[in-house]
Amino acid sequence: MSGPVQPYPLHGSIEAEDAKEILRKAIRTNRQSRSERLRKEAAAAIADVVETIPEVAAATCVATYAARPAEPGTLDVLERLSARGARILLPVLGAGLQRDWAEYGGPADLQVRAPGRPPEPGTPTLGPEALAHADVVIAPALAVDTRGVRLGQGGGWYDRALEHRRPGAKVVAVVFPEEVYDAADRPLPVQPHDRPVDAVATPLGWRWLP
Repeated sequence: MSGPVQPYPLHGSIEAEDAKEILRKAIRTNRQSRSERLRKEAAAAIADVVETIPEVAAATCVATYAARPAEPGTLDVLERLSARGARILLPVLGAGLQRDWAEYGGPADLQVRAPGRPPEPGTPTLGPEALAHADVVIAPALAVDTRGVRLGQGGGWYDRALEHRRPGAKVVAVVFPEEVYDAADRPLPVQPHDRPVDAVATPLGWRWLP
């Protein structure tokens, strides 16, 4: 049985910003079609895969995220990192594009503070510079291509937040398998402010990029 179809509704000379919005809409629609059972299975598989990334396995501090319902699930990742004593930093969005981080305090501490926003911890905020403590960053994405180009949600939050990461700290994007694009024939649109990722993880495995 074939897997989900890879959305790529781009053709001709579309401006990068417009192309991104077209792709975001198509990928979000694709994600919404996944059943709850398939999402749970994917979340468990992602945790298995992420644990095998050497930088994650060796990290004492990991910056990651609490997934929204349609995103590749990360609660299993959070719980496994917590169980082995890693310090976990999660985004706190604040007003507008305000960038902040706070420590993961367990699943019961996570709250959705506004519609459409990811769950956030209730622990004290640490400022945008806290990202420099992370040995590795596990970032959300809607898609990644084989050059390391990441398609985010559109707010530019991670592109700005990553300015504070420690030099040499790797960034791993997490997506579903059909959201990894071959840049040779299906490149993702890219703009000057976009920051590339170093690796991509899916429920089927992970790889360095490019």
